[in-house]
Amino acid sequence: MKVVATTRPAQGTSASRRLRHDGKVPGILYGGKTPPVQLEIEHNPLFHALRVEAFHASILDMEIDGASQRVLLRDVQWHPYKQQVLHIDFQRVEADTVIHMKVPLHFVNADIAPIVKAQGATLSHVTNEVDIACLPAFLPEFIEVDLSALDSTATLHVKDLKFPEGVKPVLRRNENPSVLTVTIPPPVEEIVVAAAAAPVKGKGKGKK
Repeated sequence: MKVVATTRPAQGTSASRRLRHDGKVPGILYGGKTPPVQLEIEHNPLFHALRVEAFHASILDMEIDGASQRVLLRDVQWHPYKQQVLHIDFQRVEADTVIHMKVPLHFVNADIAPIVKAQGATLSHVTNEVDIACLPAFLPEFIEVDLSALDSTATLHVKDLKFPEGVKPVLRRNENPSVLTVTIPPPVEEIVVAAAAAPVKGKGKGKK
């Protein structure tokens, strides 16, 4: 995906306010051995690009004053109640430098999972993204989580996922957060017994 930007010499709150009034977004590009560059980007194309999932977890081609660079989206500041981008941060990408990114999880084949078909289990997503580390050449747009073989696991953790070649999860020591939980309904017999044992409201009370 491509982002077209131009450098902006004017900085500060007043200059940023004028940019926004003119339909542009102030931003910054940093990282690598080159000093940070202040940017301005047309708001509407950027706004629509931000609605695309891949824009948040892919290496982007940024054209700055006609020169091309490879970048990653790092931060977006939104207006508290308007659909307006207030500021945006990008980071330069170097081919030999490991990058850390949060990429989305795509859960597939939940409808054919044995635990769903045979036991009527409910699957709940604890998170929809995972923090990974890799070289830029190995950066995936998403991590696919195939649930077709899920049978008796009560919780699916990050270390249970299959990561592409050259990609590993970023975890603290002994950390293994859950990404999905499984809830199995009780057997019908237990529900019937529980219902029969429940007290009937008003039973045993005489009329006054």
